[in-house]
Amino acid sequence: MPTSVCTAKASYKKIPGVLELNDSNLQWTQDGRKAPSVRVPLTDAASLFCSKEGATQVRLKLGLFSDDNGHNFTFISPQAVAYSEREKFKKELTTIISRNRTAAENAAKPPVTALNASNPPTPKAATTVSPSRASSSRAASVSSDTGATPIIPGNDPASDFRLRKTVLLNNSELAALHRELVIGGQITESEFWEGREHLLYAQVASEQQHKGKPGQLVDPRPEAVEGGEVKIRITPQLVHDIFDEYPVVAKAYSDNVPQKLSEEDFWRRYFQSKLFNAHRASIRSSATQHVMKEDPIFDKYLEKDDDELEPRRQRDIDIDLLLDLAATREDHEETGNEQDITMQAGKQKGALPLIRKFNEHSERLLNSALGEGPSHKRRRIDESDYETIDLDDLHDPEASIGIALEMQDRQRYFEGRMTNASTDASQETLDIKEIIQNTNAELQQWASSLAQLKIERKPGDAALLSMTQNVAARLDVKSKRNDIPDGLFRQMRTCQTAANEFLRQFWTATYPPITEGPSLTTPAQRAAKASKMIGYLSKTSEKVAAIVQTAQQQGADPARVDVAMKPVLDAVERALVFHRNKKTSRS
Repeated sequence: MPTSVCTAKASYKKIPGVLELNDSNLQWTQDGRKAPSVRVPLTDAASLFCSKEGATQVRLKLGLFSDDNGHNFTFISPQAVAYSEREKFKKELTTIISRNRTAAENAAKPPVTALNASNPPTPKAATTVSPSRASSSRAASVSSDTGATPIIPGNDPASDFRLRKTVLLNNSELAALHRELVIGGQITESEFWEGREHLLYAQVASEQQHKGKPGQLVDPRPEAVEGGEVKIRITPQLVHDIFDEYPVVAKAYSDNVPQKLSEEDFWRRYFQSKLFNAHRASIRSSATQHVMKEDPIFDKYLEKDDDELEPRRQRDIDIDLLLDLAATREDHEETGNEQDITMQAGKQKGALPLIRKFNEHSERLLNSALGEGPSHKRRRIDESDYETIDLDDLHDPEASIGIALEMQDRQRYFEGRMTNASTDASQETLDIKEIIQNTNAELQQWASSLAQLKIERKPGDAALLSMTQNVAARLDVKSKRNDIPDGLFRQMRTCQTAANEFLRQFWTATYPPITEGPSLTTPAQRAAKASKMIGYLSKTSEKVAAIVQTAQQQGADPARVDVAMKPVLDAVERALVFHRNKKTSRS
């Protein structure tokens, strides 16, 4: 019998039940039943998502290798208990998912394992790569790696490679860095993408977004051409939109083309018919029908204007009482405000068909976004009236309790404040009347005092000279901004980008980020990676010296190159000193 790891009260699709995790499955059983309604083998777990901390509902979503949508569970215990239960499931499932991913990655590349076992590459062969053959260099890079290239959960290695290629094609600077470091054999493929998984996830999200149906009502606009003629430009997309918006036109097309009319004659007669004017999104179209010529083919598809009090097309679903404005009309016949006699339904009959046309168009847009399934399947079930109108976005975020300030000798602090308050109270109060009188007396002879005022010229001249020098310096910098040749500037940028990447790899290996679940790399592997990056960083000063020498040969100012590269050299020097001190302390 399977051993239970943890259990909790949780709802699935708004139905309460019990969620249980044992050593082989994750299963959910509805209250009142014995057999589990949902059972997921642990080997199928691929990804895990949780609701943010402080959310109204504590939720957990488990994605599967075979189904990205997975299963959603809501913990229904009191929030504090539900949060602790969710964290237990999260901790156990994170370990299981990490184990599943490792197994999937090992099973995805058996040829590489066999090659390494039969003919293990030397370190020199792993780093010496031919730039002219990208495929062989990439294979060597991956096979020599101690870890695994980041793979998007639920995707195969081929799709992951396609995603990485797409990201590089969209980012020329990242592609240049990848070409220099990975294809150049300095770092491996997985080391390059470590810490850049967010770029792959962003690419997946952008590819999964589909453009929805346009919200504009189909209303072809005639264009005036030379000679006073009017034409309408017909495109395949316009034809598709007309058929989708007005099924009666699609029926007319099916009945008459090509038996009675050619396609060109069909559209020419349609745009000149009363049927086209009835479909136009304007209240003036009803008036235009009286001057249009009769058409024996299209006139039989005309329908009477939908201008009655009740619409011709009745909704076949039950309207929610919280949305039905007429649900409580009979309860307020004798109370409340008196009805306005000007607000009568159907008084403007000419506007009713247009309003209903817009409503039907909006309904079709929503149906295209929600799907074509029955409406009752899209409604939330087993909810109380309060849960229907209780929206998470309307709740204030939970206020943080803050961080407690620990103080030493707290009593002394408050005694000091009380002493300052008593000192301020004992100070002499100012006489406002006396101050005003003294000020008036001093201002009596202000005209003579102003005439005797003499401004020295020396401070003004100094200020003007300082501003002139500042403007001249700015103009000088602007004129010398582009005196570095493009080739030299490209070398400086490449050196800086490579050094920053080596620094990122070094500090990531030294201080790995905190992740949930077991780490995929051991301390020995991280130490080896840090030593490898230090070897690359130690050559940065030589590269900068070579760039300075190149600047002298090309007639550029070497001092400007030194100033530009100094921040990089300082960061590299700090990493080298840190590594030496750490190595000395261990020895």
